[in-house]
Amino acid sequence: MFDKLEALEERFEFVSAKISDPEVIGDQDSWRKYCKEHSDLTPIIDKYRELKAAKQTLEDDKEMLEAPQDKEFEEMIRMEMSEAEETIEKAGEELKILLLPKDPNDDKNVIMEIRGGTGGDEAALFAADLMRMYSMYAESKNWKIDILSSNPTDIGGYKEVSFSIEGQGAYSRLKFESGVHRVQRVPETESSGRIHTSAVTVAVLPEVEEVEVEINQNDLRIDVFRAGGPGGQCVNTTDSAVRITHIPTGVVVSCQDEKSQHKNKDKAMKILRSRIYEIMEEQRHKEIADERKSQVGSGDRSERIRTYNFPQSRVTDHRINLTLYKLEQILNGSLDEIVDALVTADQAAKLAGAEE
Repeated sequence: MFDKLEALEERFEFVSAKISDPEVIGDQDSWRKYCKEHSDLTPIIDKYRELKAAKQTLEDDKEMLEAPQDKEFEEMIRMEMSEAEETIEKAGEELKILLLPKDPNDDKNVIMEIRGGTGGDEAALFAADLMRMYSMYAESKNWKIDILSSNPTDIGGYKEVSFSIEGQGAYSRLKFESGVHRVQRVPETESSGRIHTSAVTVAVLPEVEEVEVEINQNDLRIDVFRAGGPGGQCVNTTDSAVRITHIPTGVVVSCQDEKSQHKNKDKAMKILRSRIYEIMEEQRHKEIADERKSQVGSGDRSERIRTYNFPQSRVTDHRINLTLYKLEQILNGSLDEIVDALVTADQAAKLAGAEE
């Protein structure tokens, strides 16, 4: 590990010089690339230097103890040595995590898709609850949210809704939300007070640029139609809604939220790119299927990941056996406790895999 850290420190010094080089600053593409690398390396190098400083302190203190010292000074040295040993151990563990291969999608923005599953109207209402939860979480992080496509119901739910979230580290924090979210509660329409179980599917896709996924326009079938509201109510008198079919994969995306056909097409293409990218990623991950099994869930949309139990005010994440009795706070966007636990479990699984 230390040989690798020494090499990274050398690279860090090189990159630091580059970002202040007038020639590089003149080439904005190169400058941005070096700035990104500098930003990625900084936490690793800061932690490595902290570790080196603690090791040096420990060596110096050991040397001092070889000479006779008065009792009070010796006690002070031993206390400093103890603190240095703690720093070395802690920094070493943190460096192991910092050196883990980074998910290349972690810095990307996100496209989330929420679909009501088993449970009809009740599932659609819970889809709206999850949409609100993620919106409030995004707001707490100062991330920007934009609805791309929605299919609302008459009673305030969503059969399906797609939206983008733009912000630093959005994908790294939200990627573990993919899968089936189950809700157990008494529906307002249930007169006998029986608890119903419904399910909602969440997909989290990294938003990708055109250069990352090349789509041949000849592979697309684009249909335009008149937008409709809940229950077939006409909300637009022009053919502004857009449906795009990617013929090779069969992926279909519809957008009708904007009044402009052009804007609906742009939003549909954004979703389409992310879905095709996900298909490409799944194919790539099949080659390393064993590694995916060792991580926190597979991100499979059919995998039941979490249960929200209203009578007990309980939220359980089944992948890490985490149960919290704070359902209201979580549905109001307080997701960090769950997300932090999932990130930690994922890091632990990757560390275990790296040490095998």
